[in-house]
Amino acid sequence: MPNWGGGAKCGACEKTVYHAEEIQCNGRSFHKTCFLCMACRKALDSTTVAAHESEIYCKTCYGRKYGPKGIGFGQGAGCLSTDTGDHLGLNLQQGSPKSARPSTPTNPSKFAKKMVDVDKCPRCGKSVYAAEKIMGGGKPWHKTCFRCAICGKSLESTNVTDKDGELYCKVCYAKNFGPKGIGFGGFTQVEKKE
Repeated sequence: MPNWGGGAKCGACEKTVYHAEEIQCNGRSFHKTCFLCMACRKALDSTTVAAHESEIYCKTCYGRKYGPKGIGFGQGAGCLSTDTGDHLGLNLQQGSPKSARPSTPTNPSKFAKKMVDVDKCPRCGKSVYAAEKIMGGGKPWHKTCFRCAICGKSLESTNVTDKDGELYCKVCYAKNFGPKGIGFGGFTQVEKKE
């Protein structure tokens, strides 16, 4: 039958698709507004589309419908999939509890080991990663936490002192922990003993 409309027919709505609004996938033409996942109706593009025969899906729905089945599949590696697939017309059968994978790996990867061994900042107690680590007083600190405990001044290797696991600028350290008397720590008089 001749195509009198001037363009190809849309694979979703069967109406004429003109060149300015055409998206091609798997040898078929679609309107930009019709280029949607057949299961979840999410808008698709060239990086998110997965075609199966005459149907188009987002990669997530395609994986759920045509990918491997079982515990841990359909949501990414290592995850427990609770999706029943009802919205896709799937009938996933639940495996027996004995076939379930253990919740903790028996041989953790190097990455998992590093995540456990991350240093904690003494000031805020949060993890300190290599990109934000500054060493002071033999401990790792965040750049933003590497401040004087008294005045809050940002510290550097030239003006930092430590006492009892806390960091101080040299001025605050001298005022609070240095020698007392005339000329020391800002005092101008010596206390008289009676």
